[in-house]
Amino acid sequence: MSYQVLARKWRPRDFSALLGQEHVVRALRNALEQGRLHHAYLFTGTRGVGKTTLARILAKCLNCETGIVAAPCGRCVPCAEIDAGRFVDYVEMDAASNRGVDEMTQLLERAVYAPTSGRFKVYVIDEVHQLSGHAFNAMLKTLEEPPAHLKFILATTDPQKVPVTVLSRCLQFNLKQLPRERIVEQLARILTAEAVPFEEAALPLVAHAAAGSMRDALSLLDQAIAYCAQRIEAHAVRAMLGVVDTECAVQILEAIARQDARQVLALADELQARALSFDAALQDLASLLLRVSIAQTVPDAIEGEASERGRLNSLASQLDPETTQLLYQIALQGRTDLPIAPDEHAGFTMTLLRMLAFRPESGAAGDAVAANATTAPQASTPAGESAQFDGDWPTLVRRLPVSGAAKELARNAELVRCEDGLFELVVPMSMPHLVERNYQEKLRSALGQYFGRPVRIRVVPGETRGGSVATREASERDAKRAEALRAVRGDQFVDDLVTMLDAKVLDQSVQPTPKNG
Repeated sequence: MSYQVLARKWRPRDFSALLGQEHVVRALRNALEQGRLHHAYLFTGTRGVGKTTLARILAKCLNCETGIVAAPCGRCVPCAEIDAGRFVDYVEMDAASNRGVDEMTQLLERAVYAPTSGRFKVYVIDEVHQLSGHAFNAMLKTLEEPPAHLKFILATTDPQKVPVTVLSRCLQFNLKQLPRERIVEQLARILTAEAVPFEEAALPLVAHAAAGSMRDALSLLDQAIAYCAQRIEAHAVRAMLGVVDTECAVQILEAIARQDARQVLALADELQARALSFDAALQDLASLLLRVSIAQTVPDAIEGEASERGRLNSLASQLDPETTQLLYQIALQGRTDLPIAPDEHAGFTMTLLRMLAFRPESGAAGDAVAANATTAPQASTPAGESAQFDGDWPTLVRRLPVSGAAKELARNAELVRCEDGLFELVVPMSMPHLVERNYQEKLRSALGQYFGRPVRIRVVPGETRGGSVATREASERDAKRAEALRAVRGDQFVDDLVTMLDAKVLDQSVQPTPKNG
């Protein structure tokens, strides 16, 4: 007897067996029981979450010989043939390979005829977003006013590409990715039923790799059964998937927290020796940093065993929140850089070295870096340690040791009040992005460095009066350009050219001559 893959053998046959989509099942059950049937349904969601499976179950509910029911018998001819994929009144069309207007026209021409043996004709169009624009137009009229015997079930992984005219004619249901815990529970039930021994620690690895897809999880489980031969064990599944042990991510972060560069490089080399995925390693590192950040913010929200929570809390105490956020961003950027690095090992190693090299300006780690730099000359503080503020904000901005987005904040801000070390600033309502906390912190740090004492700043969007550096510079540019334009228009040579050649002066092309030096 031929072997049937687990994804097909354990495919849900009714609503009760469908995992993780209770919100959709409830709506469809109620509609079937109350006889409130729509003519078109749209199921959206990522791969392997049950879109086509749900379409088949709904088709059985509509065509079961026991009547239109929410629990089809599963034994009658329509139920059995729909499960087998050979029911004549149930048509599945893949829009990825049948996307043209001709294929759609042929399908709709057959739709007008009554069902051959069922109660309804059910047309399932998978990956419907791949239909051409003409194909969508061809189906619109039928989709809006189909024959009484016809039901459309559309499925897509990308609903944003489905025209609004189609969306408005369908009942839309978004299928969710399955939680990892639900996948683990189902895998355990299946392995028990299949009499395959397994190590419990192996199943979360499969569930993690499946990324919310039950179908992917079952395909990976088939692979694991073949790979492990006798008993599914965690170390074998880890080797099969090429995934990084969570312990390795913890060790890397612990080494970074204590600035142990030698250990960091050794762990990077170990990953290469084990031929593991560097992209997966950075992904796991980012996930770990997320949990560390949660431990720093809401310690009670951390889940897991006591030993795991203990190590997370230890990391949370070694890293300040700002550093955790910075390391998280470096990990994400490192994943982006891997394809363009000399090789993945080099890209991964450089990402870890960045984590060792960079620290935020504020916070415990930043203070430690600043303490080591106190002997460096403060050349960017032209006014010295006894500088006083005379209220001239534009002049102060031009002297501040600040760059990038923080400089734009300073240039576009207007001073409302300065009192007791507090600078109250307002930025134009059209530029609310300048209120970003990181920009404020950099500007505050530059002000403190300039005046040689701690300062505070408060920045809000609001009505401005034209007193910012950016506004003044723009006014000066406009005045100089207007002066240059008057000079050009008053020049006799230019006037002669305009007269003789029937030419005209393009005002926007006139620019003032920059001063030398």
